This record gives sequence, C-alpha cells and structure tokens, in this order.
Amino acid sequence: MSEISHDTGRQVGVLINRRGKVEYVMVGDAKQIEMPDFKRVRAASGRFRGLRCIHTHLLGEKLNQDDLTDLALLRLDLMAAIEVNESNGLPKLVHAAHLLPAGSKSVDGENGFMPYEFLESKEPSRLDIDFLALINSLESEMARNRRTAKSRQTKRERVILVSVSTRRSSFAEESIAELKELAYSANVMVLDTVIQRRNSIHPKTVLGSGKLNELLIRTMQLGADMIVFDRELNPAQVRSLSEATDLKVIDRPQLILDIFAQRANSREGKLQVELAQLEYLLPRLVKGHDSAFSRLAGGIGGRGPGETKLETDRRRVRKRISHLGKQVKKLRKQRKERRKGRLRKHLPIISLVGYTNAGKSTLLNTMTSSTVYAERKMFATLDPTSRRLRLPYEQEVIINDTVGFIRDLPKTLVAAFKATLEEIADSDLLVHVVDASNPRAIGQIESVDKILQDLDLNEIPYLIVLNKTDLLNTKSLENLKRQILLDKERECVSISAIQAETLKPLIERIGQILAKDLSEFTVENAGV
Repeated sequence: MSEISHDTGRQVGVLINRRGKVEYVMVGDAKQIEMPDFKRVRAASGRFRGLRCIHTHLLGEKLNQDDLTDLALLRLDLMAAIEVNESNGLPKLVHAAHLLPAGSKSVDGENGFMPYEFLESKEPSRLDIDFLALINSLESEMARNRRTAKSRQTKRERVILVSVSTRRSSFAEESIAELKELAYSANVMVLDTVIQRRNSIHPKTVLGSGKLNELLIRTMQLGADMIVFDRELNPAQVRSLSEATDLKVIDRPQLILDIFAQRANSREGKLQVELAQLEYLLPRLVKGHDSAFSRLAGGIGGRGPGETKLETDRRRVRKRISHLGKQVKKLRKQRKERRKGRLRKHLPIISLVGYTNAGKSTLLNTMTSSTVYAERKMFATLDPTSRRLRLPYEQEVIINDTVGFIRDLPKTLVAAFKATLEEIADSDLLVHVVDASNPRAIGQIESVDKILQDLDLNEIPYLIVLNKTDLLNTKSLENLKRQILLDKERECVSISAIQAETLKPLIERIGQILAKDLSEFTVENAGV
C-alpha cells in the first residue's frame, strides 16, 4: 500500500473485516481519501461496524480531523494512517485511534470534545496489538453500559438542543434557556446544549458542516435519540439533516406542537392540535425519512397503482386535514353561539392573557376559588376555562383563562386555535399576566403584544399584572416597572397569585375600569 501510494501520488486505503479479509479498496488524491457511502448506524445499536480502515498519508501528517470524523460517524472498529516515506515509499509510523464507549472518560483537545482514544504511534514491524481482543473488550463495555442504561430506562426521549443564531450571544443563551423549559414541559431529557453564532444561517444544514459533524459525534457519544433545533426548519433543511443522521430531527415549532398534543384533553383541543401538526408537517415529509405519518398508510390496498409511499402519506394527510378542518369549523360555529348567549346576559368578560407559564391558571383559581388545572410547566392550559366573579362594586363578571402565548408561536397553531382565540375578541378587558421573576420578562411582554396585534386584539382595554413578585426584591420590581412604562403609558399592578391578600388592589382596579367603561357606554347611548 505504501509503495503504490508513493508511485501514484495518491492516498490508498482498505477496509478490512474482523476475519482479516479486504472488503473495500479506496483511492483518493494526495490530501484525502473518500469513504464508501455507508448508511448511518444508530448509537443505540451498541456495536461497531466490524470494519477497520487502514490508509496512507503522503504529507507526513498524523490522523486528521476528517479521519476522526469518519471513525466516529461510520462507527469503524479502528482508523489507522500509515506515514509514507517521501524518498523511498516505505512505511514509517502507523497512527491509529478507536472509539470510546458512551460514558467513558474522554479528553478535550484543540478540536473540543473527542470520544476516541489514540494508540501509540509505531513502525509497522513493532505493532503488537491484539486487535480482536481490544474490540471485544470495548463492545463488552458497551454492552454493560447498555444494561445499566436499560435498568435506569424511562420513557423519556434523550435530546440535544441546538441554537444557531445570527444575533447577539445573550439572545442565543436566553433562547436556548427557553427551549430547555419547553423540553422539560415536553417531558424529554436534555443531555446537552450546543450554541453556534454565525453571520448567516446555512441554507441546507443550518449549522456549518464541521459543527454538524461535531454535533453528530456528540449525539452518538451521549446516546441521544433526538436533536431539537431552536428555530423553524424549512423542508430543504429537514431533508439535508435527515440524510446526515437517522436520529429524529425536529424544530422549535414541532416541540411546541408536541406539548400541545400532550396537554389537549377536550375533543376540540385534540382536533385543533392534530390539524396544526398535520398542516405543519405536510411540506416536511421527505423521501427516505422515517415518516411521522407511516401509521396512516399500510395494509392491502393502502396505496394507488404506481404510487410511492411518500405520495401515499401526502395524499392521506391532505385528506385528513380536509376532514379535521370541517370539524373545527363546525365547533367554531357552536362556540360562537355559546358566546352570543353569554353576551345577551350583559356580563362583562375579562380574559387572562400572557406568556405561557406566567401563572394565569393559578390567578384564576385564587380569584374565583376554583380548582382549574395549574402546573409549573409551559402550556399547562390549552382548553379555555370560564369562571364567574363578583367584584366590589356589585358587578358580576366572567373571567376566561386562555392558552399561553410564546415567542414565534407556529402560524399553523394560531390558525388551528382561531376558534379558541376568538374568545378573547369579545373581552371587555385583557389582563396581561407577566412572570415578573423571569429574567426574560420584557421580551415576553413584547412577544405577547405582537401576538395580540397580529390577532387585531390590541384595541381592547389592557392591564398589566406583574405576578410572582414574592420572588423579587423591591428594587428589582421597581426597575421592571420602569422598563415597562418606558416606551408606552401603561398601568401595572403587582401581585402574587398564590397569596390571596395581594389580589385586592387588582380586583378593585378591574372593577374601576369596568365601571368607567360601563358609564361611558351608558352616556353614549343616552346621547343617541
């Protein structure tokens, strides 16, 4: 191999199986060699590929990053590079490395995280490694790790979160922190987070190719089941990433949709979530990918003549979308009739709006002595809940607890939940509940304002309620109020939803606003 490589001026390599037979011969150029097109092997498989790669290096270099990336991503038994003597073509030193089982101690080098171990470089005549014994011991350790993991196994998926941003680093850190909260709410286990700041997003893979390879190596080493990107992926990016790995790859909107699917309890909520999921994923169905809709097809007669599996999936999804759309439209009419009945009773309507996990349901429970489901998780409330409350001015009002908002709420979700969000449109007052203890409170207020504006709800009377103030000191609370009032003339009321005694100023202020609106309405009608 060394002499042929020297004579041709090209790298030469072979892939040898564990019986010592050559299965592939590869010829590259002076700087690199190209591996055969193997399919990816899941990290959970627990075995190496059963092939070791031995190839030549003409420029006197040791194992380079491409060699180590191929070793990790192709899960080779061993990667070895033979230094070729420039003068006579004879072999000099042999440099080799093998993978480490998941959970083993690894080292940090110039290239960051490295899940492999280097063997001592030697001349070919001095190589004395019992290769089969080495591989067997590594795979035995992998088997032990699998048994240990299985004994601790839960139904939670293991994920790595990825943020790629063109904005400042602090924004990326805040965004990935929110993605962590979403992952917790989705009941998945976060193994690691990866943040990359770029001048522009890669049109195909989002990350750069080098960073993507590092990410795939990291997923393999940690035994991840899924990669979650903190942005919306377009269909082309889904295809490219699906070709790079057989791990499940989802984006932020899909994670939100999954949380909604877990939380939906009513028939209406389930229909709306399924409709949103199908509309979002239809353009992202890709050939050769593990389709999320494979369960919709199957059985004899399950496809048309000459129709591919992908076409079958798409056709059935479109049919399902049409069916769900009709059902949601019917429920929307029913909800509209119920609203008309409430309006005829002339009861003022107050809607609690705000960022998810701000404490809206807890506030409703405390104000009305109710037991609406409330949990410290995002989107704990999906189905709108209405309760009656008597105010100090002998007023009786209806309070609506609505679904929480979030930055970059998927458009398909907003469209599917239009019937639910229309409840807010009939409100006489919007009570915007803010988690004052959240360091991202200002950004969350801006996100809610934008959504209300997009829904044409920004003309309804509006009151900001700073919740969870028991977790803040006086100075921090005053600073937050100043920031809120800086650009717009707004009114803030400070409360702690878990402390009923703090709600009196809020209830009194709501009563005053509604009484004022009612008197203005009466005067206008008298003038008519």
